[in-house]
Amino acid sequence: MTEVTIDKAEDKVNEITEKKKRPRRKRREGTLARREAIAGYLFVLPWVIGVIAFLIMPLSNSFQYALANIKMTPKGRIISFVGYQNFTQIWFEDASFPTTIWGYVLNTLLSVPVIVVFALIIAMLLNDKIKLKGMFRLIFFLPVIVVSGPVMGMLADQGAATVPSMNVTLITGLLEGVLPGSLVTAISSLFENMIMILWYSGVQILIFLSALQKIDTTLYEAAKIDGGSGWECFWKITLPTIKPMLLLNAVYTVIFLSNNEQNSIIVMIQDAMFAASQGYGYASAMAWLYSVVVTLLVAVVAIVLMTRKDAYDRQVAKMKRKHRKDAREVRKIRRRNRRNEGKIASTTR
Repeated sequence: MTEVTIDKAEDKVNEITEKKKRPRRKRREGTLARREAIAGYLFVLPWVIGVIAFLIMPLSNSFQYALANIKMTPKGRIISFVGYQNFTQIWFEDASFPTTIWGYVLNTLLSVPVIVVFALIIAMLLNDKIKLKGMFRLIFFLPVIVVSGPVMGMLADQGAATVPSMNVTLITGLLEGVLPGSLVTAISSLFENMIMILWYSGVQILIFLSALQKIDTTLYEAAKIDGGSGWECFWKITLPTIKPMLLLNAVYTVIFLSNNEQNSIIVMIQDAMFAASQGYGYASAMAWLYSVVVTLLVAVVAIVLMTRKDAYDRQVAKMKRKHRKDAREVRKIRRRNRRNEGKIASTTR
């Protein structure tokens, strides 16, 4: 009896000690979570401050300027609210801006596939086992560093952006009888600035290279053992694997071409900003309209290149839906059986 009582007493003591330890452990876990949260907030704080100071506040000021007429005087800046007058004036009175926007959309839709496909081809060539691979990568990325800003403008003015052996006038004359005028203009400008457009593919080449280097080589070996050709390996292995990078490069190219200094819309907005008849308010309205167009264009590119589930994932999702449907049917049958059993039991009584 004494041994049993001693054991019970020891069990009670152990329970009391465990109960005392549990709150302390929870408290320690809570303090550790709070410390980690505080550290995370401190790391994110500079980015939040930068977004508020350099993104949200300028955007709000720009939208206020777009709804006003701003005049710079020796006494200061005079802001007079005009509502949506700047936007209506741009679309209905300024004929150059809508036509320039339409030309920008066509040029971008034609330039993005050329840049992305060229970057993919060069990346696949550089990914092979060749000598001086690092030097070739430097050569294709060097224009991104050197040819920018005023240097790009000087090269474009000197005709370095075009292919000398390409007769753009002949190509334009052949296309005028087949395609609409706006599309012919976009295609001719693409051929005129072919070298400049290919200079914009340095970052895309590096992104594709990093994606190609992460593909498991055993997939290609297994495909070749099964008799797959290089073309089939590209369409069945390479392209599905790097498809997210296609979306990333396409979106990056659209944004880069939209913010490029050689873009005619950027030049038009800058000229409107310092024009006496237009001013900051008019230029801000043009910038907001341009940003909406760029956002819609990015959305279109993202929808077209959005990754879809492969056949295996679709089949797995279909089987899951079927299992859920079968489980619902089983539950319905069980409920029906229980109701019938209740009715039979009530009738027998």
